[in-house]
Amino acid sequence: MKTSLKQRDYNRYEPNKRELAAALLLSLTVTIFFAFFFYRSAMAVLPMSFTGIFYYRSVCRKKINRTKKELTVQFRECILSVSASLQAGYSAESSFRECRQEMVLLYGEEGLICRELDYIRRGLDVNITLEELLSGLAERSGCTEIKEFAQIFVLAKRNGGNMPEIIRESAAMIGQKIELQQEIAVLLSGKQMEQNIMKGMPFGILLYIGLTNQGYFDVLYHNWQGAALMTGCLGIYLSAYIMGDRVMQRIYAELA
Repeated sequence: MKTSLKQRDYNRYEPNKRELAAALLLSLTVTIFFAFFFYRSAMAVLPMSFTGIFYYRSVCRKKINRTKKELTVQFRECILSVSASLQAGYSAESSFRECRQEMVLLYGEEGLICRELDYIRRGLDVNITLEELLSGLAERSGCTEIKEFAQIFVLAKRNGGNMPEIIRESAAMIGQKIELQQEIAVLLSGKQMEQNIMKGMPFGILLYIGLTNQGYFDVLYHNWQGAALMTGCLGIYLSAYIMGDRVMQRIYAELA
């Protein structure tokens, strides 16, 4: 159902001006660093802009993942509050309306869940069903836990059932998944640190050699043979970088 409500797509990175400026500055810094390190030429900045674009996309992807995790945690607290309101005799619609005040105390007016509860309230005011609104949030969020809750809620509304108990059990299930993900993150934090060290180690070694042996790498720059060799090294480094990230993502997905 189409509405005039402005809703956020959590599968896209929508930075504010400050975040965008910081990300672009870092991307430009990465581009200049790679152009200098591999080619020692200002003319290489433009061809090497793909490294800055690659870095910017990496920043966006990480920001999206962090935002989704934050939304999932806040959504769990929201449905716990909704469950308490249902036990007090409120309808599901009224429970979602009333829980916003509690969420503001926890996360502030700009909290992700507070904005979503505003969308829900406005949607209910124009006679959009709560089931549609929650299904829309599940689709926009891309969060498995929210999708599962929305499906359970729709079935419970359609077929009847103990709504407070269903929501409380859903909140407990989401909480268990969040705790599991946090435990996995702790287990993998050491490996991620090792991976980050390995990413920076080639630059550290070559910088040390270059500083202690002035002119040692001059033969690699400003000639086509050296440029070809450094291009090959750049390709190997980026391939290893991407492969390492994919391995960590696959391990995390399998454990989760």
